[in-house]
Amino acid sequence: MEALVSLVKSHPGLSVLAFSLVFRLTHRLLQNLPVPKVVRQDAFRSWKWKNLSVSMVHSFLTAVWALTCVVVSPELLSDLRSNHTPLSYLLVCVSTGYFVHDAGDIILTGHARGSWEFLLHHALVIWCFLYTLYTQLFIAGAVIALFVEVNSVTLHLRLMLKLASAQDSSLYYVNKFVNMVTYVTFRLSAQFYLTWYLFSNYSRLERSGYFLTSIMMMNIMILGYFYRLLRTDFFPRKKHFVGQNGVHNNNSKKFLSE
Repeated sequence: MEALVSLVKSHPGLSVLAFSLVFRLTHRLLQNLPVPKVVRQDAFRSWKWKNLSVSMVHSFLTAVWALTCVVVSPELLSDLRSNHTPLSYLLVCVSTGYFVHDAGDIILTGHARGSWEFLLHHALVIWCFLYTLYTQLFIAGAVIALFVEVNSVTLHLRLMLKLASAQDSSLYYVNKFVNMVTYVTFRLSAQFYLTWYLFSNYSRLERSGYFLTSIMMMNIMILGYFYRLLRTDFFPRKKHFVGQNGVHNNNSKKFLSE
């Protein structure tokens, strides 16, 4: 572990690219898994399923890893600027590699216009994480930010069930409640803590203006998506016409993004 982390710290940029290639390989390997028939019949659903499969792997891995970092080294919570461990540094590097991979997948497959929110989010995360990797500052803050991946597991499961037209299943019903709990507990709470920390230590932190601006932009996106989740899963509007598999005929992508 020490030798690997030392190598990664010596070449953070190349290490990020290497991990992005690992996620690309993961993407290829996951293509061998069975896919629901309704997903295979639609080009957008097929791409989204493949994309989410890799995202699910990253989210599950990162969620467990981030929580482990804090359990093993609780001091990470007290000083988000200076504290970090070899395990936490490697986590941020691996996760940055995933975001590079995912941004590339979105752009190279021609889905940039319809996924601009994800690209904006990824750009903000990649810049912030690269700064932490090169300066070895705010690694603990990045670990706290990765707490959101606990919620991403249920978010990805939710969307994959929608892709498979399984919105009426018991799994979807249970997951929507678990998703709300993890959204508040791990996504909103983590963002609130990071925002509070930046406000409280604004005058003594490097790049505080950029980090605070980035956090506030993410806060707006997260609160907006939280509203959409509540509206869609708990206060759905009546649909005048729904096509085959529960998809609006005039806008499949909009339906799947809700």
